[in-house]
Amino acid sequence: MDAAVMHSALVTGTGLMGTSVALALRAHDVTVHLRDVDSAALRTAASLGAGTVQAPTEAVDLAIVAVPPPLVGRVLADIQAEGLARHYTDVASVKVEPQHDAIALDCDTSQYIGGHPMAGASRSGPLTARADLFEGRMWALTPTADTDTETLNMALELVALCGAVPVLMQAAAHDRAVALVSHAPHVVASLVAMRLEHAEEREVSLAGPGLRDLTRIAEADPRLWLDILSANAGAVADLLDEVRSDLDRTVVGLRAIAATDEAKRRSGAEVVESMLRKGRSGRARISGKHGTQPERFEVVAVAIGDQPGELARLFADVERAGINIEDVRIEHATSQLTGLVHVSVAPGLTVPLREALQARGWRLR
Repeated sequence: MDAAVMHSALVTGTGLMGTSVALALRAHDVTVHLRDVDSAALRTAASLGAGTVQAPTEAVDLAIVAVPPPLVGRVLADIQAEGLARHYTDVASVKVEPQHDAIALDCDTSQYIGGHPMAGASRSGPLTARADLFEGRMWALTPTADTDTETLNMALELVALCGAVPVLMQAAAHDRAVALVSHAPHVVASLVAMRLEHAEEREVSLAGPGLRDLTRIAEADPRLWLDILSANAGAVADLLDEVRSDLDRTVVGLRAIAATDEAKRRSGAEVVESMLRKGRSGRARISGKHGTQPERFEVVAVAIGDQPGELARLFADVERAGINIEDVRIEHATSQLTGLVHVSVAPGLTVPLREALQARGWRLR
């Protein structure tokens, strides 16, 4: 396939995703035109340097539709009717519904390819946008039955300019996959977080990093997630049915462990241990950085104060030691203005890192 070169683009929808795409393209000197029914969001995105609010005077190379899934088909039909671009894509988090809508609305699907960058944030809006939001992230591309090769190439160029990793798949396969790795987990996280809404303050005060990690995604905008779940409701419901069956078995196992009969206790323990082992095995399958196989890292825990710049100073000292940070997790102390920074590094580097940090006055745990 011939390589495509993008000189101009139109981004319709200036929320987190659209503005982030626009900022990434502007970083590569692509001329970006912005469009949004929300004039305040449009002005904000433009003020951030994401592009111009002026309409293009000729068809751009690629139009990126960055609106909620139920709106993708209609917006695509409208901008195709205006002849605003030579090729079209979207960044919606589900793909079957937009593709069906595009066909039903007689869009030119030869010039359209679905897209979904696997990136985001708990808060929406242009002010949360970042040019590097997609760096190293997977970006699913879902061609229609007649997507033109040039359109595919232009979408691949978009993914490359955003620093992401392309994955081609069918729309239905994509929706089943995101139900598994994103949509159903969001529902489960929200269900766990629901238990906290009316809990006693003393109970909630005992929450640690495990609960924070588990419920972090429950912070996201409920209206946005209702759109996402509504567009993929069947696949998510199927998965939650399976989770419910597993949960029912686990509850029975736990009840048995609480019994006085020793045989029941042993039987219940086997059920619960099997669940925990399978959970650990499944967790190990999650990809590492850039979609690679998961790696085993070693961790150095560093005590850190709440003063401004402390985290940056720690990272700088790790860099001076000539060691790359593979991952980082921050654990805040409940009642003190301190915390622990868990720095993950490649195996064999913990000893030199500990020595280097201790030499610079850091307290290690």
